[in-house]
Amino acid sequence: MSRKLAVVLFNLGGPDGPRAVRPFLFNLFRDPAIIGLPAIARYPLAALISTAREKTAKANYAIMGGGSPLLPETEAQAKALEAELARVLPEVEARCFIAMRYWNPLTGETARRVKAFAPDDVVLLPLYPQFSTTTTGSSLKAWRETYKGPGRETTVCCYPTQDGLIEAHAQAIRETWEKAGSPRNVRLLFSAHGLPEKVILAGDPYQKQIEATAAAVAARLPADLDWTVCYQSRVGPMKWIGPSTDEEIRRAGAEGKGVMVTPIAFVSEHVETLVELDHEYAELAKEVGAAPYVRVPALGPAPVFIDGLAKAVSQALARSGSTAPACGWRCGAEWSKCPRKEGAAA
Repeated sequence: MSRKLAVVLFNLGGPDGPRAVRPFLFNLFRDPAIIGLPAIARYPLAALISTAREKTAKANYAIMGGGSPLLPETEAQAKALEAELARVLPEVEARCFIAMRYWNPLTGETARRVKAFAPDDVVLLPLYPQFSTTTTGSSLKAWRETYKGPGRETTVCCYPTQDGLIEAHAQAIRETWEKAGSPRNVRLLFSAHGLPEKVILAGDPYQKQIEATAAAVAARLPADLDWTVCYQSRVGPMKWIGPSTDEEIRRAGAEGKGVMVTPIAFVSEHVETLVELDHEYAELAKEVGAAPYVRVPALGPAPVFIDGLAKAVSQALARSGSTAPACGWRCGAEWSKCPRKEGAAA
């Protein structure tokens, strides 16, 4: 009888149609990892924000056909990972399950499906390569509050410098640059989703890990490459980490340079890439003379990336019952929100 393995892939999720936009936004903003207020204040605020942003969000999703492509993209990654696990772990019956944080399939539904599968081992594998309390931390918290089934549980908390991730990014950048005609006067922007600065100051290692991912990818590209890290999706009046992607596009235009933008924290296409990068920032680049404007696609089910995920799962099985990165990464002592700093097993 083969050993049964459940691999749970975590992602944020996205609305699958116009009617799902407001409840998706409500689920997002009622998460205490996003708005750190007591529930009695957070829930009404989440309702207010989701209502206020519904019209604009619907317009953005309409550009993509009315809903987010995140679930189908994640399903393609899950299918590819199952196939690779069947190849590298032939003695194991491995099945991938998708748990979205803010829209279907939600964590509770996935937890029930995993329980029915009755696995011997459960590997929790976030599709956020860089750890943040607002993404991985929130998803894992929801899982542990929900899952009551069997299986020895192991967590891959992050993989910011894992070989498969880094090589997949480097390949995508090289291929996109060549397809664009190998332009010379361009700056490579590693664009990641931003966070309020107070989150990082509280000990969240996200920004440090983003910078490490970008540096590792750049090391596999030409030595004279002009590159920088920047952050997108800034909202609200509070101070966010920077520099912002729009600031870097403006700077490139002022210096007479084009830009090639690669989504360094997103492994699937969704609203932040297909609307923000492909439309809003492309228009900004045209306005400020940052030409050419080239966008590198998200990794999706790129074989080298999937191979890296399969290796992360295999390594996790070898250290059953722990929480650890998949690439030897270690957060410094100042990053108090790292799960390895919170008493998690090594």
